[in-house]
Amino acid sequence: MKAFRFGRSAAVLSIAALALTACGGNDSGSGDSTSPAGEGSGNGESVAQVEGTLRGGGASSQESAMNAWTEGVVDSQPGLTIQYDPVGSGSGREGFIGGQYSFAGSDAAMEEEEVTEAEAVCGPDGVFHVPAYISPVAVSFNLEGVDTVNMDAETIAAVFAGKITTWNDPKIAEQNEGVELPDTKITVVHRSDDSGTTENFTEYLTAAAPENWTYDVVETWPSEINAESAQGTTGVVQLASTTDGAITYADASQIGQLGTVSVKVGEEYVEYSAEAAAKAVETAEEGEAGAVELDRTTEEAGVYPIVLVSYHIYCNKYADQETADLAKAFATYVVSEEGQTAAEDVAGNAPISEATREKAMESIDAIGVQG
Repeated sequence: MKAFRFGRSAAVLSIAALALTACGGNDSGSGDSTSPAGEGSGNGESVAQVEGTLRGGGASSQESAMNAWTEGVVDSQPGLTIQYDPVGSGSGREGFIGGQYSFAGSDAAMEEEEVTEAEAVCGPDGVFHVPAYISPVAVSFNLEGVDTVNMDAETIAAVFAGKITTWNDPKIAEQNEGVELPDTKITVVHRSDDSGTTENFTEYLTAAAPENWTYDVVETWPSEINAESAQGTTGVVQLASTTDGAITYADASQIGQLGTVSVKVGEEYVEYSAEAAAKAVETAEEGEAGAVELDRTTEEAGVYPIVLVSYHIYCNKYADQETADLAKAFATYVVSEEGQTAAEDVAGNAPISEATREKAMESIDAIGVQG
């Protein structure tokens, strides 16, 4: 298994959860009994049996994986129900900070200001981040008769910035000798919501193609660019799938029948894959507070540089024991070998390594109660 570094910083879908308070408002509490941890629980110790509903929200990129985790956790925790709203990373963090959710899914770590704001619900010990989901972001398109094209970073940036507007543009054609590209208009499709996927994608464009991408790293797509938009990962994929000539960016697990761009890295073009995404994280540096800092300009062979590390964000200490126990039980399953394999089977993500699992479990085991 590839080695990953620990970063800082889903499923029953419940819109009603938006109206409920999470950090103290779960449906029922945990039991007092304990039993051996389920196979692959990650820490080899006893895990308390819990009963109740844990509410979370955030990254839509995790939706397929969250479905697997929600179904799989009942094998070891039959009394635990997970409700997850795939509202986007930014809204998930906001909901967590505002007490609507007991955990957040996010394709970006919390900013320093958000960490401080979260103390209102988590207490002075604040939050921690678990790198629960590692996945390539696929540059995907809808072009009849074409399944894959090659593009370097500057070409990708020029397309998404609206500087290249047809599929047979010379800058695309010269990288795709032998491919019959039509003069179809390119329609850029982007996320309408605050999105960690957008942040990861524009981080790549900013680092690797500064001449053509001048909008910096953003969670909200620049309004100056003439493009179409849709809510969430499912939304952009659906819109791109019904728009001839469309191009978008999305978690690779959810692109369906769309074609994909192979990205130039060094002297080769690299297709997205879980293995290539894992290699990008393996070669990443550890930044402040353990954050994963990906090298978006890498020239190392076999690395796919447009990758997201999606986190689960929890309180170090919750307002009550019930919520703390529910969060600990779910977090333990998600990072377990069993949980990671369940997600990989449906979402195609790259499972975390044993070293990452052990580091995550140090924080998960320490979840406690304020007071």
